[in-house]
Amino acid sequence: MAERALPRGEHRVVVVGAGIGGLVGALLLACRGLDVTLVEAAPAPGGKMRHVFPGGAAVDAGPTVFTMRWVFEQILDEAGSSVDAALPALAPLSVLARHAWRGVDRRLDLHASLARSADAIAEFSSPAEARRFLAFCAQARRVYDGLEGPYIRSERPTLASMIGDLGPRGLMLLAGLGPFSTLWRSLSRHFHDPRLQQLFGRYATYCGSSPWSAPATLMLVAQVELDGVWTVEGGMHAVACSFAALAAARGVRLRFGQRVDRIVLEGGRVGGVELASGERIGADSVLFSGDAAALAQGLLGDGLRAAVRAHAPTPAERSLSAVTWAVHAPTEGFPLVRHNVFFDDDYRSEFEDIFQRRRLPAHGTVYVCAQDRGDDAAPVDGPERLLCLVNAPADGDRVDDDTLEVDPCEQRSLALLRDCGLTLAPAPHQVVRTTPSGFHRLFPATGGALYGTATHGWMSSFRRPGAKTPVPGLYLAGGSVHPGPGVPMAAMSGRLAAATLLAHLDSTSRSRRVVISGGTSTRSATTAGTA
Repeated sequence: MAERALPRGEHRVVVVGAGIGGLVGALLLACRGLDVTLVEAAPAPGGKMRHVFPGGAAVDAGPTVFTMRWVFEQILDEAGSSVDAALPALAPLSVLARHAWRGVDRRLDLHASLARSADAIAEFSSPAEARRFLAFCAQARRVYDGLEGPYIRSERPTLASMIGDLGPRGLMLLAGLGPFSTLWRSLSRHFHDPRLQQLFGRYATYCGSSPWSAPATLMLVAQVELDGVWTVEGGMHAVACSFAALAAARGVRLRFGQRVDRIVLEGGRVGGVELASGERIGADSVLFSGDAAALAQGLLGDGLRAAVRAHAPTPAERSLSAVTWAVHAPTEGFPLVRHNVFFDDDYRSEFEDIFQRRRLPAHGTVYVCAQDRGDDAAPVDGPERLLCLVNAPADGDRVDDDTLEVDPCEQRSLALLRDCGLTLAPAPHQVVRTTPSGFHRLFPATGGALYGTATHGWMSSFRRPGAKTPVPGLYLAGGSVHPGPGVPMAAMSGRLAAATLLAHLDSTSRSRRVVISGGTSTRSATTAGTA
């Protein structure tokens, strides 16, 4: 069914949600001449890219890394701007992350330079492991290059379309990983040192999954990091604010602090949205950039629950949630860099606790983003801004914080940090804590899941909904839809949603498949030092 044949300037679009997917979709649609209104329940843009204020200091309390710069270069090029012009100042990190283990005296840094990382691994483990690391990264690059077009740039691929797009060479590449291989199984073949298996197994958590269940293709995260990791002046929340400002400059009407209660259907197609205030905003298309589970649960109207056929993930199918502590307090001991990972000594039990026993892990990994630090680990004079995170089950709609035993988890986490050399003893007013139930309140229908559904099993990549829905005029974006979670992928979902909507306006058929071109910027042009 074709969209209504209206002149571009008369086609009204309401975008629901000002996460990065909604911001990108609104920006690009406005740049193509559509009449766009963006409505967001929160008082500011960003979604999960939010600030909290322990001790009065602004701390990024969501995503903390800027990667895949080429995604934003291409989006902003479409919008007639650039990363340098539109976004806050970016600074590349030479130390991607510092890793420590309980009971291990030595630390391991991964670097933007492949050669420096290999040297560090040779010193930390052995020259043989360094050679295995180089082979692992070479395979990760091939996987990334093979999947970028058929998966990342394509509107929700099917198994058949992926087979066609990959071609014989791409299929041979994936077959070499093992058709049903998990990331952990692949890492066990690549590395003999269990600490390195643990380190690279953490890549599964970037999409909220267990390395024992996630597909081996997630090794491509290694290439994403080698392509560059940047810090952002003002934090990741500043990226959202910059996109919102650019969208407003391109004509998008921004309405913050106004919750959408219902997406209105008229005659089987979208007719607009109804706000909690009772106000109705008419629309010819709606781009929903909240969690797709909200549609499946009928939170935006019972009619959409049946019409969209979105699957509401069961708790067992949800991705990871987290307990986070945003801290503004002094630290002692451990030489923190920007990104730090502290491993306990029973990695498998962490994911068994979360995904099988549905409890906070007894041996949880602790991630610490030291937001006032750079590569040199120079100590901060006085209190510094930290985000500490432990993975958790996404049961925030079923289990309260007391039952989850968050306080004992906090004490275990602080003990792990002390055992690795970091002393952190914030006063209560210096901490803002967010639990799975807190994330569920912020992002309804999720149970606190931060990444949509878990990427478990080799078919999981095909289960996320795409931009197109069975309801004429309704489109989806955000981290719960294709191509997946994380700031760059959610931004790409907004680009795909805008392209899909525009393609339907320009075509007599809604069945046309959208594939995003490479544009004037290419990934290779922005690759950080990989040698």
